[in-house]
Amino acid sequence: MSETPARYWVGFDLGGTKMMAVVVDDAGKPIARKRRKTKAQEGAEPGLDRVVRTIREALEEAHVDRSQLAGVGIGVPGPLDPERGIVFDLPNLGWHNVPVAEALRGELGCPVVAANDVDAGTYGEYVLGAAVGARSVLGVFPGTGIGGGFVYDGQIFRGRHVSCMEIGHIRVLPDGPLCGCGRRGCLEAVASRLAIAAQAASAAYRGEAPRLLAAAGTSLENLRSGTLAEAIGAGDRVVRDLVVNAARWLGVAIGTLVNVLAPDVVVLGGGLVEAMPDLIVREAEAAARAQAMPAFSDTFRVVPAALGDDATALGAAAWARRAPAAPRRGESGTSLVVD
Repeated sequence: MSETPARYWVGFDLGGTKMMAVVVDDAGKPIARKRRKTKAQEGAEPGLDRVVRTIREALEEAHVDRSQLAGVGIGVPGPLDPERGIVFDLPNLGWHNVPVAEALRGELGCPVVAANDVDAGTYGEYVLGAAVGARSVLGVFPGTGIGGGFVYDGQIFRGRHVSCMEIGHIRVLPDGPLCGCGRRGCLEAVASRLAIAAQAASAAYRGEAPRLLAAAGTSLENLRSGTLAEAIGAGDRVVRDLVVNAARWLGVAIGTLVNVLAPDVVVLGGGLVEAMPDLIVREAEAAARAQAMPAFSDTFRVVPAALGDDATALGAAAWARRAPAAPRRGESGTSLVVD
């Protein structure tokens, strides 16, 4: 009796500055990774070519033949049509209405599913990380912006024709700072790493954050999450206050969503949280419990993400593994992504 050939999946994290492919086995265990720069300025067609090359190189490194590739899941940093795998708008990459799933399926000859990157990251934490065993999970990932995802009973929460959970654009301060979306007072405008860094740069310029000024100057490019954490550790109280204030705004948004979604677990992830997990989780959790209605205030826990940089890729691979088999190239079928 012949053995069933081994099957493998690829999870792909498409970011604004880097992309990463992770090959996983039938149990979801990662066996090879391949990273490269995104080169956002090149546009969609060269960008898709880089995605395909990165996947193929990861397969080579894993010693996996393409015939063993059972499917690919890709997480993208923006809204998309999850049913058809079409990315609507990735302004940081210059991609507009790009049929990502169809293009990759044509090149790789296997089923492809697409998801928002934070949806994929939240699903990864649900399946493999900090929220294993939960029924419903809210993911909040502050970075340059603030992404959100929600998994309920094994399903990514999304609209019929569009991804959702754009937590960064919940308005928490009506007359607050201008957000990149054109409105004022969005969560992203007051609690993202970029918002914190902009305020910290001003404080450094005024002489209120001398350790930060000495370490990184006032350029936003240099004020990364780790740099902010190091300045706090070195004694820059004003930087700590900025991070605490941002974490509390995160908590306000989380508490509001707890009232609506009643998650069992709230996972906080991304580079900012990784750099300062105790501080951010503590402050966000306290604010969330204060914001939530009394009936909900003790029904959830807030935890830092466990998968780190692998969250989106592993979550995308897991989402591809759970999806019913889609047709390979040349076979009949209509759906690349399932609800």
